[in-house]
Amino acid sequence: MTLAGKRIVVTGVITRDSIAFAVAEEAQRAGADVVLTGFGRARRLTERAAARLPTPPPVLELDVNEPGDLDAVRDELGGRWGQIDGLLHAIAFAPDDAIGGAFLDTPPESALTAFQTSAYSLKALTAALAPLFAPRASVVGLDFDASVAWPAYDWMGVSKAALEAVARYLARDLGPRGARVNLVSAGPLRTAAASGIDGFGALASGWGRRAPLGWDPEDATPVARAVCFLLSDWSEGITGEILHVDGGYHAIGAAEPPVAA
Repeated sequence: MTLAGKRIVVTGVITRDSIAFAVAEEAQRAGADVVLTGFGRARRLTERAAARLPTPPPVLELDVNEPGDLDAVRDELGGRWGQIDGLLHAIAFAPDDAIGGAFLDTPPESALTAFQTSAYSLKALTAALAPLFAPRASVVGLDFDASVAWPAYDWMGVSKAALEAVARYLARDLGPRGARVNLVSAGPLRTAAASGIDGFGALASGWGRRAPLGWDPEDATPVARAVCFLLSDWSEGITGEILHVDGGYHAIGAAEPPVAA
């Protein structure tokens, strides 16, 4: 598989432990030209992470909830590249009162913030950059299995369910233009974002016991390589798909009982 000559926009790099950082690293190794985005005070963190990539890429200012930022990024990329071949959506946020186990008490404004930033933003970003899409462009978003309810995930889980629906509708509308839209549903990885979710440590540590292939929550490489596959021409017949990269956890109904000595 190669991404030689591909121009790929990667959102969501905050630190080197971000899944998006692993994607940017693998994409560059596969030959892609990469641009990152960041915003506000966190942009400095993104720039520090960018400096650790094999080829330090530029970092563009982008708050995905600001239409002016979306327009500015499109204009900047249009002047820099003319066209883009790939886009990684790795953006999610929920206020503290929308996660952590108080699902019934979450106010509507917090639920709406989680939805807008974590799900609607896939549509907003894709629609903003669609005029720049090259033939056979590919959009990939990061997901966490929304087919079930998870402890403490609450309105982020609802937002991931919405993200999955948004991806399907984008696949429907962009397919006639030759563009693909897919999601990668990753197993739990120890990122800065995950660390803020109560119970994440227990979930991550137990994941490998149920997953047939096992699972290393410290290694984002399998997820990054799956994303790069979907960004490549090798996935040209795939759209509207959710690719699980979780060691097979999603396919197993229960963990194997311990075997007696």
